Amino acid sequence: MFSFEGFVRIDAICRGIFRVAYLGVLWLATTVLGLVVLGFGPASYATAKSMDRWLRHGETPPIARTFLADVRERTREAMLAGWVVLAAGAVIVTNVFLAPTWILQAVNVLALLVLGVATAYVFPVMAATEIPTTRRRFAAALLLGFGSLHWTIIGAAAVGVAWWLLWTFATPLLLLFGAGLPAFVVGLVTRIVFRPLEEPAEAPGQTHRSLHHQMIAPATEQVS
Repeated sequence: MFSFEGFVRIDAICRGIFRVAYLGVLWLATTVLGLVVLGFGPASYATAKSMDRWLRHGETPPIARTFLADVRERTREAMLAGWVVLAAGAVIVTNVFLAPTWILQAVNVLALLVLGVATAYVFPVMAATEIPTTRRRFAAALLLGFGSLHWTIIGAAAVGVAWWLLWTFATPLLLLFGAGLPAFVVGLVTRIVFRPLEEPAEAPGQTHRSLHHQMIAPATEQVS
């Protein structure tokens, strides 16, 4: 028979699965309502912020209300980051199919992979740090993704396998977990990467400044 601690653990797992699915549905709804172009960035930022708050800080406020507040928190900056991703993706995908030689196609496929890494981490970087410009946020996202490349590869493989299993055996569940699952995996990676960089914080917000000054700011200054 299960002990009380076992039931508590099962309850926590079920609550976590529900949270991932709920955030995935909210991301999808916000993106669709924003016609992708307007909704993709804010929805991705709000999802990343919710994951960071949950996985790194252990905070579990009301999901929908907090998500909507996060959507409105940095709307313009998140929209700008989303536009950069969508525009770059459109150009790269077009070049993949229209490039006259296979070498150019291979270069564009590589660029698409780099864009994928930047997209995965740029919104978590926005949520966890105070980097002031979009260019530096993307530079920090690339440094984070390729600086912890083994975790990026493991996370991408896990998401790929999970998507394949859902597509093969439970396609309707892909709508629930299709967006929330990768956000959850990226949240786990950033939790692993950011936690060793954190300093004991005496005041609220000190963690964000610590991450900025210890890791992101010096690295992005070198890149820029």
